[in-house]
Amino acid sequence: MTTQEMSRKHPVSGKDLLRGEREITLTFRGQMMRVMMPGWYAADDLTGDDGLHDPADMKISDRALNSLKAQAAGLLIPAEVKSIRKRLRITQREAGTIIGGGPNAFQKYETGDILVSKAIDTALRLLARDPARLQELRAEDPAARGG
Repeated sequence: MTTQEMSRKHPVSGKDLLRGEREITLTFRGQMMRVMMPGWYAADDLTGDDGLHDPADMKISDRALNSLKAQAAGLLIPAEVKSIRKRLRITQREAGTIIGGGPNAFQKYETGDILVSKAIDTALRLLARDPARLQELRAEDPAARGG
């Protein structure tokens, strides 16, 4: 790693920034979550208020915020989506095709990149209670029937 990759200058304050993490608190409609936020921080910036964040860093806070939004809306959070899908013993691709959202949707639901819709949430909750009903959805899916 070069010296330039290990440090940066803040564009406004001119302070030296180093790669690190700071704990930040996200809130949404009464829900709160603490997240370790990667980024570029000055040594004296203990709160992370003046840090710089790359797009990959922002995924951390974006995913956490989506989880808070799901909780506030009463929707399944990413870990619950993944848990139900695994208990159903189906792949992400199969879940997206049979339950809905498309072949890549469950990868995004499970990482928190996007929220599940109310319809997907309801389908997953019903299937969690009665996994045998998955066979009915498979029977209705033209792709599963070879059509």
